Amino acid sequence: MIEDMILNNLKKTKLPDSPGVYFFIGENGKILYIGKATSLRQRVRSYFSPNLAESRSILIEQMVQLTKNVKFQETDSVLEALILEASLIKKYKPKYNTDEKDDKSFNYLVITKEKFPRVEVVRKTDIKNKFNESEIKYLFGPFPSGNLFRDAMKIIRKIFPFRDSRCIPFGEKGNKTGKPCFNNQIHLCPGTCTGEVSSKDYAKTVRHLRLFFEGKKSQLLKTLEKEMKTYAKNLEFEKADKIKKKIFALNHIRDVALIKKDLMPEEKEAVFRIEAFDVAHLAGEHRVGVMVVIENGQAKKADYRKFNIKEKKGGDSGALKEVISRRLNHREWPLPDLIVVDGNVIQVNSAKKALAEKNISIPVIGVVKNEKHQPKGLVGVGKISEKLKKNILLANAESHRFAISFHRRKRSDNFCKKII
Repeated sequence: MIEDMILNNLKKTKLPDSPGVYFFIGENGKILYIGKATSLRQRVRSYFSPNLAESRSILIEQMVQLTKNVKFQETDSVLEALILEASLIKKYKPKYNTDEKDDKSFNYLVITKEKFPRVEVVRKTDIKNKFNESEIKYLFGPFPSGNLFRDAMKIIRKIFPFRDSRCIPFGEKGNKTGKPCFNNQIHLCPGTCTGEVSSKDYAKTVRHLRLFFEGKKSQLLKTLEKEMKTYAKNLEFEKADKIKKKIFALNHIRDVALIKKDLMPEEKEAVFRIEAFDVAHLAGEHRVGVMVVIENGQAKKADYRKFNIKEKKGGDSGALKEVISRRLNHREWPLPDLIVVDGNVIQVNSAKKALAEKNISIPVIGVVKNEKHQPKGLVGVGKISEKLKKNILLANAESHRFAISFHRRKRSDNFCKKII
């Protein structure tokens, strides 16, 4: 098996028990997935544990099966691994990073184009609502681990205090008195609100942040050392001392909180979402479709959806494609880890076509029925665990029940209208 082959390679590689970024490599050296770790050895080995599809996702299991090699890059801290991971994901756009989950929830770091730029953490869905494209000077991300990134920003802000939207620079409308903002009082704002920092000095802070988020720590340290020597030469010893403390902090990053969170088992927080679809009609009349949701083996009825089929042609496979396409238009709904349809290869291909048109990659499984409409097999994927198979059949049964119920109600409503 390929997992065994890779594990043998890992034993030869001797992965370090230190922070860093790892790369799963496929055919022709193509990067399939990039991740960060507190312990490269422990994190990479976790991908070769039993029930990977349930603890992570079927997509990640597929990724491991396609992997030919694993590479890594060590970092001095978990914080730097987090920053480097985002930078590399943005650069290489690995298939299994973008497909693993709905990237609308990913965080980005925005630095604005202003005399005193704001530094803001924003979700992908909120970027266009909060900023015009012309207002953004730098955009860093995506950062998949939301809680971890917010804790990371607390560490970074202690090293490089910056201005956010709650700080109004001194002299601007709303701040003619130079009153300090809350963050300035706790030493997380450099004093843009009080006038104690010039735009020239604040521009240096922005440059330092840019270098750090570009993963250029060595260049950043050289820049800081040069600035420190310049301040010392000009007898600005207080400024030189501040730079010295920044250099020390960068070389001794205290990211204990990040280490604790990163070491938490991912499967404890994982939610495996299955969406099952079915259509119902009577001799082609009153055609309806439904979507049901099963998360970790439990029906999530608040997420169930009904669809009246609009297209008159195309049969059941066309109706199924319409329902899935319309569902995918709702980007505010979280994407599933797996899609289940009632039918064989024809229905599976209809679902895959709807996904391909939206440029979305999600595994699809079809539940094949016998003449008594009882499940007799699955099509669309290889070997799966019994636990996952049980949830697939539950999702399929629930979608069929929901579709029939919706169809009967629609027929009844139409019959009543004719009588009236």
